[in-house]
Amino acid sequence: MKKFLTVSMFLTVFVVAGFGIAMAAEGAAGGLEASVKQMAALAAGLAIGIAAFGGAIGQGLASASALNGISRNPGAAGKILTPMILGLALIESLVIYAFVIAILLYVKL
Repeated sequence: MKKFLTVSMFLTVFVVAGFGIAMAAEGAAGGLEASVKQMAALAAGLAIGIAAFGGAIGQGLASASALNGISRNPGAAGKILTPMILGLALIESLVIYAFVIAILLYVKL
């Protein structure tokens, strides 16, 4: 898991740095070049892919932990279910934010 997090952080930094450099080139060239458009499309695709993957992992872990807690103490199901639903909604909102950013990057093309 530690190796996966290291690789994903490296890819994220690489994409963000590459996109920043590509957008800096926009002012000098006066318009978007083909390589800038490619980097923006790559950044948009990776943003939504990584966000969906991370959101799915987070939701799976949250659901598994909640079900584990309910199975150990069925009487606490009401107290566990509400915070779990709230947590799942917050995790999903982060994925939606990444989707909006990906759409904005795509529209920039």
